[in-house]
Formats: sequence, C-alpha cells, structure tokens
Amino acid sequence: MPGNLQPLGPVKTDVRGATNALESLWDETHVESRAYTGNIVALTRSRSLPRVEEALATLGGRYAGRQIIGVMDGDETVDVTVSLVPQKGGYVERLVLDANEEQLQGAILPLLRPATVNHVWWATTERPGGALLAELAELADQIIANALSLDLGPLGPHCSLTDLGWARTSGWREALAQLFDPHEAAAALPALRQLTLRYAGDNDLPARLYAGWAATKLGWRDAEGVVIEADPASSRENGDLSFVRLSGDGAEFQLTSDQGNLVRSTSVYGSVRREAELYLPALSIGEGLAFVMAQPEQNENFVSALDFARRLP
Repeated sequence: MPGNLQPLGPVKTDVRGATNALESLWDETHVESRAYTGNIVALTRSRSLPRVEEALATLGGRYAGRQIIGVMDGDETVDVTVSLVPQKGGYVERLVLDANEEQLQGAILPLLRPATVNHVWWATTERPGGALLAELAELADQIIANALSLDLGPLGPHCSLTDLGWARTSGWREALAQLFDPHEAAAALPALRQLTLRYAGDNDLPARLYAGWAATKLGWRDAEGVVIEADPASSRENGDLSFVRLSGDGAEFQLTSDQGNLVRSTSVYGSVRREAELYLPALSIGEGLAFVMAQPEQNENFVSALDFARRLP
C-alpha cells in the first residue's frame, strides 16, 4: 500500500451522483492537492476487470488523475461505483460503470474531466471497434489498442494511435540498436537482408510491430526477408519476443532469450565476434501503459512500423 493511505470506497451511485460521491470521499481524506493530469477510459469485459484494475492501480496519477472503467457486459441500467485509489504521492479517482455499450455511450462523456488529456484504452482481447469506441475516439487524444486489428475509420488529426505491443518490444528495440553502436558494426547495415523473429505463446502482434520497426529502419521496401515464427519452447509471457536475428553477407546480429529475463547478444562481422548478456524484464501492463501514455502525441517510428506490419503476410 503506497504510504499510509487507505483506499476509500467503492460507493454505489449513479451517473448524476458520481461527482458528489467523489467529493464526499475527498472530504474524508483531508488532502488538499489533487491530480488533474488527465482521464483514462478503459473499455473492458467483466472477466478482464480484475486485470484492468490491477494494471491501473500501478499506473500512478502522473498521467491520469481520473480512471473511468467501462464494463460492457451490463444491460440498460448503468451501475456506477466510485472510489479513491491510493497511489504513490496521493489518490486517483476511479469510476466503474457497468452497462451495455449503448448506455455507456451517454454515461461516460459527462464524467470526463474537461481541459485535460484523454487516453482511451481498449482493454479486452476482442477486436477493437464499435460505436462506443468510435464516439470516444472523437474526444480522445490517444487511443491505446491492438492497432493491427483496429476497426475504426480514420482518426482525427488531434488523436494518436498506439499499442501496448509496441511498448512490450521497447527493450528489444533498444538492445538491437545498441549492437550497431560500434562504427564497424554500423557499416554492416547495408548488407543485412534477413530478419528472423520468434515469439512466445500464440500472440504474434508485438513481433509484427517489431519486424515493421526493424525493416523500416533498414529501409526495406518489402517483407521478402522477414520470417516470424512461434517459439513453443519459450517460457516468456505470451507475445514476448524470444529470438531476433538480423543477417546478411558476412554479418549476423542476434538476440536470444535465456533463463528468466536474461538475453544473450551475439554480433559477428568481419573478424569481430562479440557476445554479451543483457537484462530485459518483461513489462507489466501498467508499465506498458505508462510507457505509451508518457508520449500521447503520434510517434512517427510507431506509425512507420505499423504501416509495414500491415503489409506482412
């Protein structure tokens, strides 16, 4: 539990009474400072609610002082509970709304704090889309969703798109880039023609984004040299990378997951052979959210990687 703060709530209320119910909880804290940093709206299903609440509990108030969770399994009645969740440095407000998607459309919008950044997170394994997400996208500064299966029209110019799969590969992107820090290694880049990726479990989407990033950085115009394979022997989390190899005429650069969170790197070019060990822990969902919410504006590297990934077979 952060500090000595205790959770307050949940209190059952309705949409009209939610603000007053939160104010009553704030009065109990005797806290003068509040985090008006932004809103995050998480759309999920009841079966995923514990996982979503756990992730948001680790997020902190730096990026969103108000958390609105829309549980899309209910009926015509909008059930609302409000609470104050202790996090590092203070409390964040949490509102959980349970109703069908049509009712949530009208219920969520009045509860958004005005004049702040709005993040919308599609927090379910279903294909992101539908009227509710489309409506929220019109107000959102950032959509966090599986970008490769997003079923929405073009986003407005003020709204960026990102993906937790992109966050999950951040350590592996940095690790591969570091292999080319030596001038002689960077000189081998034009010779590289093959990229092989392996991933744990059955979720290949982060690997596809990673392939898109690597290919665009190398200036490849097509995916002819890209191979993406499942790695059934990997013990990493579903979707995590377990192996990366870039190779070409007389050069090979490789990252291989080892025990736990260790990754072995191997660089071979000219007469040089270098090996090293890296520590690459898997990001939790909360850490991934913090990573993408820290930069709500459109990331051009992500956009380029996504465009290439969409063209992969």
